[in-house]
Amino acid sequence: MEKKKYDVIVIGSGPGGEGAAMKLAKSGKSVAMCDYFSNIGGNSTRKGTIPSKALRHATEIFDDENKLSHRNFKDLLKKANDVIAKQQTLRRSFYDRNWIDILDGHAKFVNSNTIEVTLTNGNLEQYEADYFVIATGSRPYHPEDVDFSNPRILDSDTILELEEHPKSITIYGAGVIGCEYASIFRGLRTKVNLINNRSQLLSFLDDEIIDALSYHLRENGVLIRHNEEYEKVVPDETGVTVFLKSNKQIKADYLFWAQGRTGNSQNMGLEKLGIVVDYKGSIKVNEHFQTEIDHIYAVGDVIGYPSLASASYDQGRFAASHIVDGNRVEETKLTKFIPTGIYTLPEISSVGLTEKQLTEKKIPYESGRAFFRTLARAQITGKTTGMLKILFHPKTFEIFGVHCFGSGASEIIHIGQAILSQDNGGNKLTYFIDTTFNYPTMAEAYRVAALNGLNRISH
Repeated sequence: MEKKKYDVIVIGSGPGGEGAAMKLAKSGKSVAMCDYFSNIGGNSTRKGTIPSKALRHATEIFDDENKLSHRNFKDLLKKANDVIAKQQTLRRSFYDRNWIDILDGHAKFVNSNTIEVTLTNGNLEQYEADYFVIATGSRPYHPEDVDFSNPRILDSDTILELEEHPKSITIYGAGVIGCEYASIFRGLRTKVNLINNRSQLLSFLDDEIIDALSYHLRENGVLIRHNEEYEKVVPDETGVTVFLKSNKQIKADYLFWAQGRTGNSQNMGLEKLGIVVDYKGSIKVNEHFQTEIDHIYAVGDVIGYPSLASASYDQGRFAASHIVDGNRVEETKLTKFIPTGIYTLPEISSVGLTEKQLTEKKIPYESGRAFFRTLARAQITGKTTGMLKILFHPKTFEIFGVHCFGSGASEIIHIGQAILSQDNGGNKLTYFIDTTFNYPTMAEAYRVAALNGLNRISH
């Protein structure tokens, strides 16, 4: 069998794979991208980041226009699918413009320098490369005792195939995905049961932000149940009943399982190469994103934390830089301050340390707050729910963290991220006090919060 040879083959076209492929191609390497043609852009484009955010945005627009009562989940899916199609066309154009070949099928390693691709037409082809980048992403975790073949039991992939508008839904798992979809469905007037196996929502966030999210979800009618675990799941013709270990029984039209994800590392021939995969399907890598085999790299969700599309793209670029320049590359690590964006209604974003973390580290701090209801721009737009909080040292004014809840939070947070990342004394609360912000803007919240914090320590 004749084998075509490339400098690098990238497996998986999500953000991590795309970041690697573009960097490699622009560095003069011959590159092939192996993925299913219909999956260009990866799960981030087809089933994860883009669809959920498009659904959430459509919900917000319809709500602003007072049209939600005339809309259903299929209306939102249509809008999401329009965005998905545009994104896939755009991403495909990136590969065409950079002369990157598309290998349309499933890849499996034959040896450390050869993959066999099962093409979509059923044919088998082998390809060789000096380097490989695995960026195959992740999929929803499926416990063995839950029947996901039943059409009433959904996950974050199959929720996008839902044909009817549910009157009620149980969401098992109150992580980022569970909270985001709880917002979306409640915005559509669906009765939502949100089951959390922990004592609070999204415990990695600042407590004040968690409290605000919990309040607004409940205020909108989401029934949240903390510290609960399922005993069994029983579907029937009319719905799904979740039997909890606390002897409660929760029945709804559908069950949306949002508890954990598994790396897509199976059926790739990694085990026979000696590449370590843990129980979550995550591939072990070093600081340069190399596996146990130096010329095979892995990036993105398939390596686990932080499992963010933005971080995956950077990881892909860093792996590609190491392939091109080796250990001469000065920086192949993610920035210390990676922002978290959670697209609930209202949305949440955070960067840096929380009050809980500062307390545990015994670091003295003070806080400054700006409530959106006091900002002229928020009053103009009607988006008055929310706040911005800055945590800083009361003597040196060093900023430790920025936390935001409300409309536009995921955009607003990047100002705080930029200042947090400054070295040589540039990370100071005084920056926000001394800087002139456009008026009226939401960015003005930084000046308001900084002045509020300064007033707290003034005598």
